[in-house]
This record gives sequence, structure tokens and C-alpha cells, in this order.
Amino acid sequence: MHFQWYPGHMTKAKRMIQEDMKLVDVVIELVDARIPLSSKNPDMDEMAKNKSRVIVLNKCDLADAKYTESWKAYFEKRGYFVTLVNSKKVGGMKKVNDAVRQACREKIEKDRRRGILNRPLKAMVVGIPNVGKSTFINSIAGKAATKTGNKPGVTKGKQWIKINKNIDLLDTPGILWPKFEDQSVGLKLAFIGSIREELLNIYELSLELIRFLRANYKGSLSTRYNMEESDDPMETLCCIAQKRACRIKGGELDLNKAAAFVMDDFRNGRLGNITLEFPGISDAKEK
Repeated sequence: MHFQWYPGHMTKAKRMIQEDMKLVDVVIELVDARIPLSSKNPDMDEMAKNKSRVIVLNKCDLADAKYTESWKAYFEKRGYFVTLVNSKKVGGMKKVNDAVRQACREKIEKDRRRGILNRPLKAMVVGIPNVGKSTFINSIAGKAATKTGNKPGVTKGKQWIKINKNIDLLDTPGILWPKFEDQSVGLKLAFIGSIREELLNIYELSLELIRFLRANYKGSLSTRYNMEESDDPMETLCCIAQKRACRIKGGELDLNKAAAFVMDDFRNGRLGNITLEFPGISDAKEK
């Protein structure tokens, strides 16, 4: 599969983020804990090079915990402040507040020496489409501060949100980068739903996911669908179609419908806790 998606509105959004960068003290970048490297926008390091940085490994409840801890250490080694978050649980948000204040401790101390106390930190939240920014912001703010959805591109404009007396948050639209040099990155982004469905072949995408799961998480499909897994992804998809009664008129198997089941089950954690890329390894086992 070949992946390329950089619509015109993303150029405008990137320019807006660059212009607004001067307004903030710290940049909070959300990445998907299942693909921490592939969901991290490589342009952001240049755009935010003079800012304090916090990496939020979001959706950690969907990822494989042992790899999430390794990814946390990976980013910390590179100078980021890192937190693990399940945005659907408000309780974990204190860790983000703490990380922001820790990242900005030099600025806080500088303000204190100048007699400026309790001035709110200005934080910008960035992340690729569908990485969970809106849900994250609503959780950290404790209210429905932004629109949320399970499709990329829900956040349209710029808005400041007061989190508490210590932090003001600037939301931004999700942007990808102009070109995927490594098509495996595009594949992983498609797996988690960061590329619009209408640009994808859901059938081919599901076969790639089935191939990955067979190599790295053997048994996840058989457990979910009560079936025997096969080394042939097509045969496995046919079994899933039969188990889920996916048929078109005339009784023929509806493999596109079965493929949609597989992708939805993966994205919502029903296939188990799965990480798609591993720290120190450019890709998973040979697929």
C-alpha cells in the first residue's frame, strides 16, 4: 500500500502553529503509545526547538505496557519530559500538570526572582490527527472544552483553554508532515486511524494488520473471534467473515465488512494491548 496525505489545510495549520509558538512557554506533544515514533511529527523538533518539551504517551491503555515503559525511557534519554496517559481517565492528568511545571521550572524560578508569582504557564498542545488531543484536553480541563470525535480533523481553529490557575492551554489542529519517507510509517498511521478512511483500502489494510498480529501477537485474533489462525492473512480474514456472518447478497463472504470489524476491534483495544513498533527496532518482526 502507498500512503500520501497532505491536504492544503495542513499547510495553513502548520503556518499557524509556527506563528503561535512565540506565545507559549512549553509544547505538549501527544503521541499514540502504540506507535510513539511514527505518530511523532518530525517537523515539531525544528518548530519547537527553543521551547520546553513534554511528550505525552497517550492511549497507553491500548498499548503493550512493557513496550510503553521502554518508549518512556527512550524519550527521556533524549531530553523530553514524559508522561503516560489514558485520556479517558481524568485521574492521570495530574502527572501532565507536574510534567509541565517541571519542564518550565527555570522559567518559574526566573519569574520568582523578579517578584512575579503564580503567572500561568502558556502551553501549546500539538499532535497528529486522531491521536486523541481533544479527549486529552477535555480530560485535563475537566470539562467539554473542545469537540471530540474518532475521525482525524475534528479540531479546526485555535482556542485558549484555562486548565487551572497555573496553566493556560492553546489547542491546535492536528497536522501530518508533507511526505512519508518510510511507507511503513504511513501504514502504522493508517492502522490507528490518523489517515482518512476514504483514502485507504480497508481490505488491504486489514490483511497487513493480520500479518503483523500473526507475527507479533499470535492468538489475539483467535481469542477475539473464536477461530483458528492461519499463516495466510486472506484465509484468516475469511474465517473472521464467517464467524461474524459477513455476507453479501447471494451468500458470498463480505471481506470488506470483515476487514472493518478487524480494524475497529484493533483501534478500540478489543484485540488486546498491542504495540506496533518497538524501541531500538525500526520495525516489528519480519512480516
